[in-house]
Amino acid sequence: MSPRLWTKALPGEPDVELFRHRPDLDAALAHFAVPGRTAVVMTMGALHDGHASLIRAARARVGAKGMVTVTVFVNPLQFGAGEDLGRYPRTLDADLRVAAEAGADIVFAPTAEEVYPDGEPGVRITAGTLGERYEGASRPGHFDGMLTVVGKLLHLTRPDIAFFGEKDAQQLSLVRRMVHDLNFPVEIVGVPTVREGDGLALSSRNRYLTAQERDTALALSRALFAGRDAGLLAAGEGPAGSEEHELIRVASPAAVRSAARAVLDEAAGLEPPLVLDYLALVDPADFTDVSDGHTGEAVLAVAAKVGATRLIDNIRLWIGAAR
Repeated sequence: MSPRLWTKALPGEPDVELFRHRPDLDAALAHFAVPGRTAVVMTMGALHDGHASLIRAARARVGAKGMVTVTVFVNPLQFGAGEDLGRYPRTLDADLRVAAEAGADIVFAPTAEEVYPDGEPGVRITAGTLGERYEGASRPGHFDGMLTVVGKLLHLTRPDIAFFGEKDAQQLSLVRRMVHDLNFPVEIVGVPTVREGDGLALSSRNRYLTAQERDTALALSRALFAGRDAGLLAAGEGPAGSEEHELIRVASPAAVRSAARAVLDEAAGLEPPLVLDYLALVDPADFTDVSDGHTGEAVLAVAAKVGATRLIDNIRLWIGAAR
């Protein structure tokens, strides 16, 4: 295994191996050869407790003798014109500490030149019609770039299991579809969204928000919970708390949409205002809108801008009779 490129800042801190180049990563992976015990968590850095929850889930799954790799790579292919590629936070030293404390063994943090040695790739993975809806419509080409780098990183890290956050629900659906359609030998695991105490979903972009913008941004989670609770009341059940780690049964898609929309409409009048991109109640398999007669899993998803910052959030629901 190649020498460690990052050392503990203080005695007693957890340790992690940092690799910047593919040959070093290959040597580390060859050194560890226990089938069924390797996991990867892919990130763009600026790690927070949401990322740490993914790493902890990976460590719990593979056990103490398994290996957990975290990738840190700000992928230029998934940023469109006018998006925040240049200002996206890059905090590798802090990321290494978060990764180590959460249980990672390896951090692979390549440069763009390492991942794309010939420049922009001439061949990319295409997201298809699923990638053209909602996030894909708002950010053309984003999902093609995301799937291309996820595909590359799955080949480079060679995991048995890969962990992704449920906050990026459409991304998770697309990764699952890619793995299924292209026969990648990896299991994809979704991990529930981690929230602040006030309900705001953790995101690396939250650091862009001013105090006033953050107050407005809370309307995203409030809208989701209002929609969920309206559906519960329509089902004759009491309102739930803010925990959505288990699928919550609702009876009325119309009530869900209406209650969520009311919160977002009110937030449009705040200062600064919330500028809604979309509110959608969709089937997670293909991100098509669910009908009032839909039965089964659904995702209530929202995207909006507050100031210059674009945020997304969602909750998972179960519509109809109990499973």
